[in-house]
Amino acid sequence: MRFFLTGANGQVGTEVRAHFERRANPADEVIATDADTVDLGDRDAILGAICSTEPDVILHIGAMTAVDACEERPDDAYRINAIATRHVADAARRVGAHVVYVSTDYVFDGTKDAPYHEWDTPNPRSVYGRSKLGGEQALGPDATVVRTSWVCGYHGANMVKTVLRVAAQPGELRFVSDQVGHPTFAADLAPMLVRLGIERRPGTFHVTNQGAVSWHGFVQEILRAAGDDPARVVPIRTDELDPPRPAPR
Repeated sequence: MRFFLTGANGQVGTEVRAHFERRANPADEVIATDADTVDLGDRDAILGAICSTEPDVILHIGAMTAVDACEERPDDAYRINAIATRHVADAARRVGAHVVYVSTDYVFDGTKDAPYHEWDTPNPRSVYGRSKLGGEQALGPDATVVRTSWVCGYHGANMVKTVLRVAAQPGELRFVSDQVGHPTFAADLAPMLVRLGIERRPGTFHVTNQGAVSWHGFVQEILRAAGDDPARVVPIRTDELDPPRPAPR
């Protein structure tokens, strides 16, 4: 099979490429693209890249994922997350490719006092969430939508690396205890994206690692795993953040 990747150099895209290397299947052909090779905001570039290579599966991982930056640059967020996905869907229809689109828990408003399932009604509160939902809505019913959450891994920027950097300095660490989610390791997410693409599974899937935890609890576990003192982590509420975050969580 021929696979076309967007966002191939990001933390999830890098793990997808590593997964293909581990598969070592000579019948696989992987066309890896990123912002420096295909501009997701350029319809002609997307159509040209996909229609000229005629992939069987498109793993659409590329996105603007900086949540607060999306709040400050909404035009860029919609151009990259929503409109680009429309272009990918257009190209996929032309060549008969199956699309796997990586979405986010930010399509929900966070008011449900239980885990969200695939049939809950989205109600995004942030520009990031609304732009990613726009990407979902740009796809046809045969596409695969994979919503994930709190992604971290060896590559790219993520909360684990941020915590380890901050913890290198003395003093307490303040993290919110009223935001709860499922941390998801990119190395575990990657093979599921490939599997759903190969099997051409239609519909929406929530794909995370298991174990709900607050940011406060997660940071405590990061410190404990690093041999540091988890008692350094002080719980606070979201409304106590100083300065407050631009995007609602």
